[in-house]
Amino acid sequence: MNNIFVKENAFNITLIASIAFLVIFSLLSYFQLIQSIDAIGLIGEASRWCERVSGGIFREPINTLTNLGFMFVGLYILFKLTNETSFNEFSGLNKITILYGVTVVYLGPGSMMMHGTNSEWGGWADNLSMVMYITIPWLYNCYKMSNWSVNTLMKIYFFIILVYAIMRGLFGDGMGIGLNLFGVSIGLWVISEFLYKFWSPHMRFISGFVGFLVLMLFGTFPMEVFENINDYWWIVFFWLPGLLANKSPEGYRTYRWYFAGMIAYMSAFAIWLTGVPDSETCNPDGLFQAHGIWHLLTALSTILFFYHYRSEKLF
Repeated sequence: MNNIFVKENAFNITLIASIAFLVIFSLLSYFQLIQSIDAIGLIGEASRWCERVSGGIFREPINTLTNLGFMFVGLYILFKLTNETSFNEFSGLNKITILYGVTVVYLGPGSMMMHGTNSEWGGWADNLSMVMYITIPWLYNCYKMSNWSVNTLMKIYFFIILVYAIMRGLFGDGMGIGLNLFGVSIGLWVISEFLYKFWSPHMRFISGFVGFLVLMLFGTFPMEVFENINDYWWIVFFWLPGLLANKSPEGYRTYRWYFAGMIAYMSAFAIWLTGVPDSETCNPDGLFQAHGIWHLLTALSTILFFYHYRSEKLF
C-alpha cells in the first residue's frame, strides 16, 4: 500500500481532518460533553468577549463559528499550493508552505475550542494555535538570513512549540516566567522584516530598537517599559533576529501585501478592543460580534502575509 502521507496529499488530508474535527467537535458539544462545568453559572451573562454565554451547542455561537474563516483560508492556501509549480520557497508544496497552510487551518479549531467550551483546556488550545502561527514568519525570516537548512528550521520551530505547549499547560499565561510568546513574536516578526529589507552588520544591532516601535503601536511606551523592567525583561529578545541573521538575504520582496496584512491585523486589533463587556459598543445578543469580526479580519491577514512571502525574488 502506497504511503498516503506525502506532500501531494496535504490538501486532501487537511480537508478530511478538518471535516472530522467539525463533526466530532459538534457532536461532543451537542451532548454537552466538553463544555466547562465551571462556566455553567455564566450562562445568560456576557462572556469576556462580549457575546452572551449560551446553554446551547456552543457557549459563544458567533465567536465560535466565525473561526471557520481560518479553516477556509488555510484550505485555500493548501489547494493553491497543490496546483502550482514552485517559483520560490513559499510556493508549491514543501515543508515550509505545508506548515504555514496547516497552522492557518488550525487557528480555527484552536479558537473554536475556547469559544465553544469556555474551558481552560480550550484556552490552552487557542493560545497554542496562535503561537504556532506567529512563530513561523520570524523564524522563516531568520532562516533566510542564516545558514540554517530547512530541517534545522523545522527542528527549531517544533522545539519552541513543544516547550510552549508544555509550559503554557503547566503554568498558564506567561509560562511561569512572565513571557507572552505571542506578543513577543509579533515584535520579532516586524524586527526580522526590517532586517530583511535593510540588512547590514550595523542594522543587526539597530534592529532591536524596532521592537520598541512595535510596543508603542500597541500602547506601551519606553518609559513604562524601563520603569517596570522586571515585567518587561523579555525585551532582550528584540535583538534575537539580529543575532541569528548573520548574512544578507539573497532576495527582495514587494511590501504591498505585508502592509495590507498589517492594516487588516491592526484593524482587527482595534475592533478586538471593543469586543469586551465594558465597551459601549458591546451588544451581547447582536449577530455581528466584534470578536467574530476580529477572527475574520485576522484570517484575511494570514492570506495577505502568504502573498507577501510569495513575492520574494532572488537578486
